[in-house]
Amino acid sequence: MITTDVLVVGAGPCGLTLGVDLARRGVDALVAERGDALFPGSRGKGLQPRTLEVFDDLGVLDAIRAAGGGYPAGMIWQDGRRTGEHRMFDPAEATEDSPYAEPLLVPQWRTQEILRARLEELGGTVAFGREVIGIAEDEEGVTAHFTSGPNVRARYLVAADGGRSGVRRALGVGMTGESVDPRPTLVADLRITGLDRDNWHIFPARGEDDGFLVICPLTGTEDFQAVAQFPEGAEVDLSLDGVRKLVAARSHLAPEDVTEVRWASDFRPRAALADRFRSGRVFLAGDAAHVHSPAGGQGLNTSVQDAYNLGWKLGAVLRDGADATLLDTYEEERRPVAAEMLGLSTRVHRGEARRGAATRQLGIGYRESSLTEETRETPGAVRAGDRAPDGTVGGVRLFDAFRGPHWTLVAVGAQAPDAVPAAVRVVQGEGVRGTYGSGLFLVRPDGHVGWAGDRAAGVVDYLSRFGQR
Repeated sequence: MITTDVLVVGAGPCGLTLGVDLARRGVDALVAERGDALFPGSRGKGLQPRTLEVFDDLGVLDAIRAAGGGYPAGMIWQDGRRTGEHRMFDPAEATEDSPYAEPLLVPQWRTQEILRARLEELGGTVAFGREVIGIAEDEEGVTAHFTSGPNVRARYLVAADGGRSGVRRALGVGMTGESVDPRPTLVADLRITGLDRDNWHIFPARGEDDGFLVICPLTGTEDFQAVAQFPEGAEVDLSLDGVRKLVAARSHLAPEDVTEVRWASDFRPRAALADRFRSGRVFLAGDAAHVHSPAGGQGLNTSVQDAYNLGWKLGAVLRDGADATLLDTYEEERRPVAAEMLGLSTRVHRGEARRGAATRQLGIGYRESSLTEETRETPGAVRAGDRAPDGTVGGVRLFDAFRGPHWTLVAVGAQAPDAVPAAVRVVQGEGVRGTYGSGLFLVRPDGHVGWAGDRAAGVVDYLSRFGQR
């Protein structure tokens, strides 16, 4: 029997993000992955600005930036000729409060490699070949049984094992959803000759009995990702010969221009939300809790932020002595966000919404959360519950001050109290009034304002709820 504080089931972006966050908090955790290696494909390749802020805090942004790049312009082809351009996302300018304005294109496998390297740097590990086949829960913890290897006993278990989550099924938690599109879709990582790597190549459908083909260069690799839609009921051939025939039929390329299929999958886009995100000592996160259409790039990003929300709360309970009821707020805060992002993904897929401000996820917040306290008489644009923007206060960049597993007290035109716990970082002075307004802002470890007030009264009491004394 292996014992640990937290067992994370699944080493995708969600599970690895949680592993990194727990490791930097000194929480004993094990990430268990049923496969023999990390997922090999590029499926979730778009990293939204809010996720880039999370990765900045976790210490992996430089590696992510080095591995990826911006989304290239889409080049529309017709009968072997370039006939127009298409931009995947509405353009956005970086600002002082939002320095990461546009999404990055990074293959999912590369994002996972970077997160795994960071986890190992922090002393964590991934146990491969460990498929959960049963769980048993009692008042003190959870015991997980595997197809091979010893059982694991943990105080809490987090299921980050994908849309077909075995843990979710074992718990009997239902998932309510709908088909977004009954037409099957292929996604594959290919090696191709005859296409430039400066554009996203779009081959529109030629008729009702056909489907589109999109081929995108994957920055930092020699690969392209191909996405193709088929008529309802069609069989999808994932073999090299099948993919070659598809590409030749829908583009000006010859079959032999596809030199290798490195990974391929087919799916039917759907949207589904777990009925609960928590069952006793077990939490559902990422695709185990919500399944998205890939349109708009919301699935992976919402999953990473599930982990970011849950990580600091597990740390507060397991290391700081916060009351275990804090963990109830994970579902309270994240399930409505997941439902909102599911709706957005579906509207983008159906052409009812653009890939604009909402898809960047910078506006997501928790104003209605039971953890949120806004006590100012005249709040500014940023209120308790909102994402805490970047900026400079007293000569200190706020994102630099936020970076790490701690709370931050930002005092703008107000005096910070002397009795703030030593573990809380204090930044005070002038600046950001145009964004925040004036007052005191307690920024949670996940970069959201938890408490805001005109005066220091209430700061210490609020912090004590989270073991900050």
